[in-house]
Amino acid sequence: MQHTPSTPAEAKPAAPPSAFGDPAPLGLAGFGLTTLVLMVIDIGWLNGGATIGVLALAAAYGGLGQFVAGLFAFRRGNTFAGTAFCSFGAFWFSYVLFVWFFGAKIASTDASVSTLQVANGFVGLFLLSWGIFTAYMAVASLGAAKAVTVIFVLLAITFVLLAIGAWGNDADGAGFTRIGGIVGLLTAIAALYTSFADVVNATWRRVVLPTGAPFVS
Repeated sequence: MQHTPSTPAEAKPAAPPSAFGDPAPLGLAGFGLTTLVLMVIDIGWLNGGATIGVLALAAAYGGLGQFVAGLFAFRRGNTFAGTAFCSFGAFWFSYVLFVWFFGAKIASTDASVSTLQVANGFVGLFLLSWGIFTAYMAVASLGAAKAVTVIFVLLAITFVLLAIGAWGNDADGAGFTRIGGIVGLLTAIAALYTSFADVVNATWRRVVLPTGAPFVS
């Protein structure tokens, strides 16, 4: 005779509690705060010369903080969060390397094309490539909370707008760069809200601040 479990515990053993807390609030905060500071410059509220000051935050919080959060997300079995946080942590590291080291070494091999045009062309391509990555992550995020999907959709738009601004040789606070900065600021606010909501809900052990059910379940 087939044995029928008599108790829920016998039917399916309870999974042991995770030894790790949820790393998502850390990753979202690292991303949101660093993005917010940089977007203030792209909008034109702060002089572009202050960009060098963003590097410390980008390396320590946007880069290292997010990357560590991604590693813990992988450890918890969350492929989406692990891929997102490790990737955007690496994005901020690459941003630091480009601004601090490699950007100044770009040179034109065509006398009819200025070094500035070459540099802006590369920056546009760099931003567009991250826009492509963010777009397919936005599709994957449809299975996550709505707040997460909002972040990725806004971020994909931000990357595309900033890429167009770079190709158009926009100065900070002008043209598509300014528009991209505004959308990027909204992205940062959405990320910080989601981080805040996750921390509050986890600490109070109930839903205080909603993040929305997934679009696709």
